[in-house]
Amino acid sequence: MATVIPFDRDFEPPYGVIERLAPGLRRIVARNPGPFTFRGTATFIVGEGDVAVIDPGPDLPDHVAGLVAGLGDEKVTHILVTHTHLDHSPAAAALKAATGAPTYGFGPHGRGLDGVEAGGDADFVPDVTLGDRDMIKGSGWQLEALHTPGHTSNHLAFAWPDRKILFPGDLVMGWSTSVISPPDGNMGDYLRSLIRLLDRDDEIYWPTHGGPIRNPKPFVEAFIAHRRDREDEILACLRNGQETIADMIPVIYADVPPALHGAAARSLLAALIHLVETGTIWCSAPADEESIYRLR
Repeated sequence: MATVIPFDRDFEPPYGVIERLAPGLRRIVARNPGPFTFRGTATFIVGEGDVAVIDPGPDLPDHVAGLVAGLGDEKVTHILVTHTHLDHSPAAAALKAATGAPTYGFGPHGRGLDGVEAGGDADFVPDVTLGDRDMIKGSGWQLEALHTPGHTSNHLAFAWPDRKILFPGDLVMGWSTSVISPPDGNMGDYLRSLIRLLDRDDEIYWPTHGGPIRNPKPFVEAFIAHRRDREDEILACLRNGQETIADMIPVIYADVPPALHGAAARSLLAALIHLVETGTIWCSAPADEESIYRLR
């Protein structure tokens, strides 16, 4: 039975308005609600006067205009990108043009045999490349970049150690688990990134989708348990002779609307690849949506 995760389903953003969340921390949410973005992509503003912007968001002119207008005379000194999906990084170009601030990220989107996956931002290349544990300093604030691959290979979370705040991007969302879509998405990396968070002392997460996550460790533990439960469901399917993703989807995702089965198949593939990599199951090569999977 799948783990029940306590998502914040009451998050209702006032679109186009910069909200003050805490001293030195603000948020504006893009008007891009949908089945993969919940109420929309949140852009965070760290600092006062000279500020950093985390995840400028999708390429929506009204969103960038609202952000720039709301900041008024304040100066954007850093544009930080958690990862290069189309709802997170494309507005970096417009914000840079409006403010002159440099962009920061782990690197461009990963490329498979067919190039950049659907939903990936093929255009973003950071002005400043960040590695794991690199520090970004501004006026009255200091953030630490954490390489947290899994949702994408170039995913970063940003920690504000002095405030015990974490901006987890899409590693931990406030309303749903993340879609892990191979080849750039990797379930093993995703689980390792989640486990890494359990060793930290952050007190609150501000995810890019959904509301704040307080007391985050049990939340992260629930996410890990959810993925382990999914693996158990896969193994049960294999024992019952359901050996392809097409056979498993109606069983494992019986309560998911058919319109989301395509995304479900991608996460299911990621889980199957992880089970193959750990030696738990066997598959006909290569491991893809057409493969046959069997217990070892």
